[in-house]
Amino acid sequence: MFKKILTLMLLSFLLIIWGCGSNEGDPEKNDRDKPREERNDDEDTKTGFKGLDDFVDNMKELQENFEEGKEIETVNFRELKALLPDELDGLRRTSASGEKTNAFGIKVSKAEGEYKSEDNSSRIKITIVDMGSMSGWAGLAAFGWTMAEIDKETEDGYERTIEYKGYKGFEKYNTKRNHGKKEIMVAKRFMVTVEGTNVSMEAIDDGMDEIDLEEMKQLSEKDKRSE
Repeated sequence: MFKKILTLMLLSFLLIIWGCGSNEGDPEKNDRDKPREERNDDEDTKTGFKGLDDFVDNMKELQENFEEGKEIETVNFRELKALLPDELDGLRRTSASGEKTNAFGIKVSKAEGEYKSEDNSSRIKITIVDMGSMSGWAGLAAFGWTMAEIDKETEDGYERTIEYKGYKGFEKYNTKRNHGKKEIMVAKRFMVTVEGTNVSMEAIDDGMDEIDLEEMKQLSEKDKRSE
């Protein structure tokens, strides 16, 4: 999933660059060249649809960071690893890993922990990803649920967007397979995912409860932007 997210972000980034190069002869180009606070396009581009407006805002943020040469340094993956709980109720942590990826100047940091029962029949995986310089498109990298409202139920289970401790999230659970996951977007840049196999949704919820999201938010506030 991590590679899929990175690939999607890279493709999106290339599309923005391509679009930036096609402004010659555009009568509105001079306005876009002005500093952000002097532009008059904020209200004009509003559609009235929250999801679409959020998408446009994310596009603007990414483009402005690119044009101004700004870079958001990702949190050290070791700090993300420190947020992983040592154990979950009835499950021991069997592995903890982390990595930082830098491709085409796009930096992404990730930490991951796996938890299993004694007989290995039940498993929970916790993943924390810092989108770094792609934070403005974190919603797109999350496959769109941050910019939508979802509420779906079938005989096999459900999926829906939620609010968790003030942050938007998404959860789904298959009652026949006893498999589900819960994702929370923190500070518009951290994606926290708790995914479980052969466990109840309550166990997945408990796993998310073990992660200190406020400490994670504070990590983002330590970052410095450089030009």
